Amino acid sequence: MKFSILIPTVNNVEYLKICINSILKNSYFEHEIIVHSNNLSDTTSSFLKSQNIQELRTETNYGLCTALNQLASKAKYDYLLFIHDDMYICPNWDIVLTKEIDLLDHNNFYLSGIMIERTNGHINYNFGETFLDFDEQKLLDNYGSFPYYDIQGSDKNPSLVHKATWNKVNGMSEEFNPGDGSDPNFILKLWNINIRIFKGLSEFRVYHFGSLTTRKNKDISLNNGSRIFLNKWGITYKFFRKYYLKYHSKYQGPLSEPNRNIFFYFELLICKIKLFRNFLFN
Repeated sequence: MKFSILIPTVNNVEYLKICINSILKNSYFEHEIIVHSNNLSDTTSSFLKSQNIQELRTETNYGLCTALNQLASKAKYDYLLFIHDDMYICPNWDIVLTKEIDLLDHNNFYLSGIMIERTNGHINYNFGETFLDFDEQKLLDNYGSFPYYDIQGSDKNPSLVHKATWNKVNGMSEEFNPGDGSDPNFILKLWNINIRIFKGLSEFRVYHFGSLTTRKNKDISLNNGSRIFLNKWGITYKFFRKYYLKYHSKYQGPLSEPNRNIFFYFELLICKIKLFRNFLFN
């Protein structure tokens, strides 16, 4: 099975090289790779050209949401895989996804991976803080040795959806540019079209250097995604993750409607108080 792999990048060519290399090296099938780049200060374009990889290049950094929407519009395959430019994708990933899709036998899902990071991942292990000390061979020797499980309610990347699903919810919501809060917003839009399978696959593993684009570009200002989400939906995405997605618990099958008990209504009330405060001080 072939996927269209969508990668936004901003002046991050050294990590992008690692990401692209991992796809080319560790994929069983030959996939489409499309990169949306804002690269005024590095050699991203020349690197992609040398690899015969399609590039959508802009001189303006429109933000993650706009970049993904533009990439998705160019995708030729039915399944869209979004990954960050500072991720290394581990072997067998596309076989794992293909088996899962065949097992489900429908396209009403959001599938994601398990992130290995130095400190804040699903699995914590240091295989390199930057591209300079990245130990690829050590990662390849050990990535599969960490015990983990399929997780429920994941809204993290890498993530895979069918193009029809993407189009049905009109992709990413661009009011969340440059990107903070865009993932849970996309997930809630999927929830609203009755998708209930949000599954993080334990055997689909990536090493994530950890939001490198944001960390190394201090001039990139993040939007207040939590505030935008609350104003849009009337709940916080922390509430949505806890009561609807059963965030990062062990996968037990398709999700159902949340249990509306006293704790649910108490925390819902807190959401409404926060929403009212936003209205007063907007």
